[in-house]
Amino acid sequence: MGLSRETMLGRMYASDKNYNGRFLTGVLSTGIYCLPSCNARKPKPENVQFFYSEAEAQRAGLRACRRCRPDGYYQNHDPDLERLIALTARIRQEPSVFADVPDMAQESEIGITKLTALFRQHYHTTPASLLNQARIAQACQQLIGSQTSDRSTLEIAFEVGYESLSAFNENFRKQMSLCPSEYRKLGNSSSFTLALPPSYRAEYVLRNFWRDPKSAMESAEGNRITKVVRLNGQTALLHIELEAEQAVCSVETTSKIDGDALRAAHTIALRLLGLTSDPLLFERKLEGEPELRSLIGERTGLRIPLTGDVFEALVWSIIGQQINLAFAFSLRRTLAEKCGTRYDERYIAHPTPEQVANLKPSDLTPHQFSQRKAEYLIDTARLIVSGELPLADFATAPVTQVERCLLAVRGLGPWSVNYILMRGFGCADCVPIGDSGLRTALRKFFAMESSPTPAQTVPLMEAFAPYRSLATYHLWMTLGDPA
Repeated sequence: MGLSRETMLGRMYASDKNYNGRFLTGVLSTGIYCLPSCNARKPKPENVQFFYSEAEAQRAGLRACRRCRPDGYYQNHDPDLERLIALTARIRQEPSVFADVPDMAQESEIGITKLTALFRQHYHTTPASLLNQARIAQACQQLIGSQTSDRSTLEIAFEVGYESLSAFNENFRKQMSLCPSEYRKLGNSSSFTLALPPSYRAEYVLRNFWRDPKSAMESAEGNRITKVVRLNGQTALLHIELEAEQAVCSVETTSKIDGDALRAAHTIALRLLGLTSDPLLFERKLEGEPELRSLIGERTGLRIPLTGDVFEALVWSIIGQQINLAFAFSLRRTLAEKCGTRYDERYIAHPTPEQVANLKPSDLTPHQFSQRKAEYLIDTARLIVSGELPLADFATAPVTQVERCLLAVRGLGPWSVNYILMRGFGCADCVPIGDSGLRTALRKFFAMESSPTPAQTVPLMEAFAPYRSLATYHLWMTLGDPA
């Protein structure tokens, strides 16, 4: 509570989903009440009354909107989302059952147009893309299992739903940056080589690793990146040498490494290099919009490098709240020194949730952590360890559900949650509302007299949907340094 009428009107007109659950919009002229995010035609201010609960709205004689379904939101019940979740689970379990998107629409009994909109909203992708990802994920499991059998790549391609070996190889290589035979061999040695897309911009990825030269968790020298990683519980160094058309990756460890560890290293390498997504569709969208295309400028091919794992993004989102970049780097180094696993005299692995959960706020407050920041960090780690905040399960959950769960955590607001979704989970359509750098970049890009407020940021960024994460990263880059 405590929101002014002016604030609530602004959030209602912006269809701001971050305010769902904080108030309801009663439309007196139609007799309905809506979530702030409802995208129905907006009423005149004089026809609006705000409520803080469904009971209040219902006592005023209003009924729930059938478009945004506030009753379902408050009951955690959304029939369309439930059908979408069931469909997605079936796709991931049996991708070969579905030949195309019409098959998916028929299975879910949702029209193709609506199904596409629901996938964009809840999974930040398209039905076709999710189907392809599911096929490749199942193919990876089949390739691992076929190491001790005589099953051919062609058999696996047909089994997961591809109609030809060439289509399978093309899609596999695009998603995994390896061909199927190379993926099958992971673990035969301590190195592997990733194919880089033709438009890949290595300089921007390297720049991400040059930002904190004092970091003990990663480093960059020339075209070589080194990151301390945990591979199935084992601490190791992942070295990545970026060349013209490939990234040569090698794992350095003090003990023998197996195929599972190399596959984990492969996954981390894809994340660090931003190879889990493709900027092409975003760039094509802006090419057709003259007022926006200048955002890309000379940065064609820019990708968002993800953190080593989701917890690393979560830690940064708490540490980086309301402080400058240099101070945030200092606190991050302190945390690693306090509880991270040391690999050698130079390198320390980023702390795990278990390691952070074992700390007390008094372990951090003497080292420039505020009491509240220390509490947020440790309490969130304990939620993860206890299973109350299941980060691993979130990887396949709808983004909207993950967002709601994260927003319920003390210390995680809209900025933090959208940062985690963008840099930790690789979600495509996020906006870290309230980010000062983003507001400054928007002011410059749209030639505004002053930086937009958080309320004004939402409609400005809407122009870049459904690729607002990449638009945010481009805007950060116009200031010289991504967050």
